[in-house]
Amino acid sequence: MLGGIKAFSETDFTEDLKKIDIPVLVMHGDDDQIVPIGAAGLMSAKILKKATLKVYPGFPHGMPTTNADQINADLLAFCKGTATTAAA
Repeated sequence: MLGGIKAFSETDFTEDLKKIDIPVLVMHGDDDQIVPIGAAGLMSAKILKKATLKVYPGFPHGMPTTNADQINADLLAFCKGTATTAAA
C-alpha cells in the first residue's frame, strides 16, 4: 500500500490530462490534508481542456464519504448537464 501511495504521489500526470478532451468535473475540498488543493485540484482544472472546478469550503480528503449527499448531488447534476458554473 505504501508503495502505491509513493508511486502515485511521484507520478506526473500532466501529459495524460492534456489528452483528455471531454467535460470533466474537478471536485476538491479546500481542507484536504492528504492531497492539497493547490497541488491537485487547481492544477488539474487548469490543464484539462474542458474542466469545471468545484471547490468545497472546509471539506476534507474523504469528502465523498463525509459529505456524500452534496458530492452525489453535484456529480448527478454534472452528469445531467444541469450543473451551474462552479466557483473556486
